[in-house]
Amino acid sequence: MAISHQRKRHEAPFISRLSLVTPLAKELPNNQPISRMLRGVRHVICAIFLLVLPNSAIDAQSPIPAEIDRRERQIGSKVVAWRRDIHEHPELGNRETRTAKIVADHLRGLGIEVRAGVAHTGVVGVLRGGMPGKVVALRADMDALPVTELVNLPFASKVKATYNGQEVGVMHACGHDAHVAILMGVAEILAAIKDQLPGTVKFIFQPAEEGPPSGEEGGAALMLKEGAFDNPKPDAVFGLHVWGAGNIGQIGYRSGGTMASSDVLRITVRGKQTHGAIPWAGVDPVVVSSQIVLGLQTIASRQLDVTRTPAIITIGSIHGGVRNNIIPDEVQLDGTIRAFSPEVQDDMHRRIKLTAESIAASAGATSDVVITRQSPVTFNNPALTEAMLSTLRRVAGADMVSEQPLVTAAEDFSLFAQSAPGLFIFLGSTKTGVDAATAPANHSPLYEVDEGVLPLGVRALASLAADFLSQR
Repeated sequence: MAISHQRKRHEAPFISRLSLVTPLAKELPNNQPISRMLRGVRHVICAIFLLVLPNSAIDAQSPIPAEIDRRERQIGSKVVAWRRDIHEHPELGNRETRTAKIVADHLRGLGIEVRAGVAHTGVVGVLRGGMPGKVVALRADMDALPVTELVNLPFASKVKATYNGQEVGVMHACGHDAHVAILMGVAEILAAIKDQLPGTVKFIFQPAEEGPPSGEEGGAALMLKEGAFDNPKPDAVFGLHVWGAGNIGQIGYRSGGTMASSDVLRITVRGKQTHGAIPWAGVDPVVVSSQIVLGLQTIASRQLDVTRTPAIITIGSIHGGVRNNIIPDEVQLDGTIRAFSPEVQDDMHRRIKLTAESIAASAGATSDVVITRQSPVTFNNPALTEAMLSTLRRVAGADMVSEQPLVTAAEDFSLFAQSAPGLFIFLGSTKTGVDAATAPANHSPLYEVDEGVLPLGVRALASLAADFLSQR
């Protein structure tokens, strides 16, 4: 199947190129000497040969895939050691100073151009290949979560930190430690074979993917704002995520919308404070807030076309009042909004505002709705996804690569993928033989990355970069 797929991929370019070249022969004047006509035909034949050759013979004979596999086996123990060290010393968003230094020192040691301090602690490396060509970016996120680790590991995190004014445990509960180690391994491999690479690789080590601390900028948005994709600008960007919902060896992908957009919702309901025994003397924002919570759920279930795309509105916290027998002046609702298309996202924003304000007005209260856009839909470019499927199947085996269901979690990789065609894939990280459907999920204090995912991650990301650069 791989051979026939490759043949089909090259047939169309051949036909289109031939149709462009053929008119050259037809336009030769009839009164020219026969020798000039023959030279013209010879030039046409040579042009056809040169146009077709890069898409067939060169790709088939490339030694790079085997070299990537060989070098991955050589550095496998180093990748594991990096991952364990970073896991034991996790850092929250915009505070990844130790991790960033490890990354920057490693890249500099490989002869890669390094720019540190991007978006507070981000690191950008630039590796220029031995031949001119396209530019590809590879991204890994570095931050941990305010979660107290419950996994029994010799390198388990015991780190404490302050998060939004509270002391919290800190854990790589989303697997970003694996992402950093994988990309460090990819950098070592590609630096070793840079003379064979036609083009440039940018390594993007990103802080604060989980969101910056309150009151701060950060993440992919700030990295782009501070020029992470400038000089040179990538022609494509690849990223990956270790995923508890899959087993070791599995790769999940999805063309088009893959992960949901994420918006922060805050609704402030203002009433009129009064004694709890005399509710008619005031306006109860607690009751109004309860009605708003229920009303918001009818947006997704009754107002949106559920056959088009899923949508979610969740209220995660409600705060109001200080005493059991006092109706307060104000209640604050905080939540999240998820969608899979910009059109549905915008429609939900309008309906949320209308619902909250109308319910509040009906009771004599007011409602202030503030929606902050965080991450857009993570969109995998369909043409890029199709072009790189053969790479994923070669690396993991065709039977281990499958279409990923929609993921209602969000990723600010989506911002990079708005600046260049992007592909974001998922690597199963649950031990073989364990039911991934019931295994602890990402963000759980019990989430555990099986280190068997690391070799596949290194080979997948390195191969995506090398194969993309080698495409003509």
